[in-house]
Amino acid sequence: MTDYRAPTTDMRFTLEHVVGLDTLTSLDRFAHIDRDLLTGILDEASRFAREVIAPLATVGDTVGAVHNPDGTVTTPPGYKEAYQQFVEAGWPAAGFPEEIGGGGLPWVIASALQEMIIAADMGFALCPMLTAGTVDMLVQHGSDEQRATYLDKLVTSEWSGTMVLTEPQAGSDVGALITKATLADDGTYRIKGTKTFISWGEHDLTENTIHIVLARTPDAPPGTKGISCFIVPKYLVEADGSLGERNDITCVSIEHKIGIHSSPTCTLSFGDDGDGAIGYLIGEENRGMQYMFTMMNEARLSVGVEGLAASHRSYQQSADYAMERLQGRTIGGPRGEAAPIIKHPDVRRMLMLMRSNIEAMRGLLYSNALAIEESRYLTDEDARRKAENLAAILTPVSKAWATDLSVELTSLGIQIHGGAGYIEETGVAQWWRDARITPIYEGTNGIQAQDLAMRRIPLEGGEAIRQLLETVAVEASSLEGDLKPIGERLLAAAEACGEVTMTLGTWLLEEKYDDVLAGATPYLKMMGDTLGGWILARGARAAADGPDGYSDEFLADRIASATFYAEHILPTVPGLASSATAGAAGLYEIDEARFA
Repeated sequence: MTDYRAPTTDMRFTLEHVVGLDTLTSLDRFAHIDRDLLTGILDEASRFAREVIAPLATVGDTVGAVHNPDGTVTTPPGYKEAYQQFVEAGWPAAGFPEEIGGGGLPWVIASALQEMIIAADMGFALCPMLTAGTVDMLVQHGSDEQRATYLDKLVTSEWSGTMVLTEPQAGSDVGALITKATLADDGTYRIKGTKTFISWGEHDLTENTIHIVLARTPDAPPGTKGISCFIVPKYLVEADGSLGERNDITCVSIEHKIGIHSSPTCTLSFGDDGDGAIGYLIGEENRGMQYMFTMMNEARLSVGVEGLAASHRSYQQSADYAMERLQGRTIGGPRGEAAPIIKHPDVRRMLMLMRSNIEAMRGLLYSNALAIEESRYLTDEDARRKAENLAAILTPVSKAWATDLSVELTSLGIQIHGGAGYIEETGVAQWWRDARITPIYEGTNGIQAQDLAMRRIPLEGGEAIRQLLETVAVEASSLEGDLKPIGERLLAAAEACGEVTMTLGTWLLEEKYDDVLAGATPYLKMMGDTLGGWILARGARAAADGPDGYSDEFLADRIASATFYAEHILPTVPGLASSATAGAAGLYEIDEARFA
């Protein structure tokens, strides 16, 4: 297996010249961030990921987490020691505001750090990723007392956090949950029920785990309107901050999964031994789903980063293999002399598909993270509102487009290895197995597509998405010289997206919801591929300007990636329009009983 090498040069180029980090560094809050600091942070995070985290990936995959008879979970060898180093180095806190004890970096830079940790070992990275969502929940919706009790140790990741939503009978339909929360005389609640697919729900990396649990109070209305949100700690916390008795939470089992074997995916039972596990209400009753979206939207972007990270790890190993593996001869090459397979056109095609898509994914995901930060910190109300709308549109695209691509690209990594890729000893299959969960996490990709079509098209009366596509079109039209063919293909893709958006928007007004939903997934694919092309076009323009601090070869390669993407990916976008606007009738021509 190839040692992990973080793409720090491309990360820095993307931050500086593609997404526009200067919109944040111009603010007093982030004025301390300059190129030297950015370079130093990326280089040190790369070293840490390579030396401390990446060596865990193989043992994590082969040994996995172990569920013990007493209900505890043991992580693979080396995980506790690496996690302690991770916490002591301050990496989990880097992207949180200084006001709550964080490192004060904007989340877009923290996303780059997150990419490195995930690429090094996705199973390991899931634990602090979920803790970050718990921090966001408490910052935005917790009481002063709750923040004082839990926040410090969650920011540092000395304690971990979880999202406890799913139940066996409910799946993605969170409104069908039946876990009960009953008010006790002391003002706390007693939680009883069973939750499934809880990542890092039980483990030995931290001394306490703070579960954020969705449950229903006795008189709550049905569906999502009747859901409340609770803090349910693994160990109760005393007034002086010390740990008290263990709460009534039992890890019944962990799942045997395709990938991410080191990440324990738990079935948790609350309240088996008494009246229920002790929980503390966050905010008001029946507003839990609203609060939970605070965690889920952050997590959706992070899951998109998971797709990016797995794709890059697979690409890196595949490129190294292609340069070393001798097989076949090139056209016109000497007889009897095998060539490295990277010289063969089809292998080069697969590597270019991986590389160009990865650069597009990185730029789009970082742009999404930047928009989230701008929506929080920009002082100009119009600019802040525009950033908020952009983040709303990009989040479902980032999650679904990037993770669907990750399955495709990590599969290409196996293909480049040929038969050796299908052998576990090669190690390249792990990246595909790890990536395969990402289109399912945090709302399946079909749900993300529905969100884009049903909720983001009507945003601001349709103006938000129209303005985004207009921006893409204007930038595409402005490309000249050698970059003009990129602009022409990007413009055609943006126009196709605009036409489909108009059709789906009209159907929404006509309440033809099944027709909209039938086209939602191909529509999201169109938007993702187009926005990916927009990101690469921005990178090509910046590279053509020859910024300081980058080699001529690197800048030329960025232009080559954008050109390849424009030639091979963008022309497929208009072809998806007929699928996106076909309507729902064809989906129901075959009677459901005849699917058996």
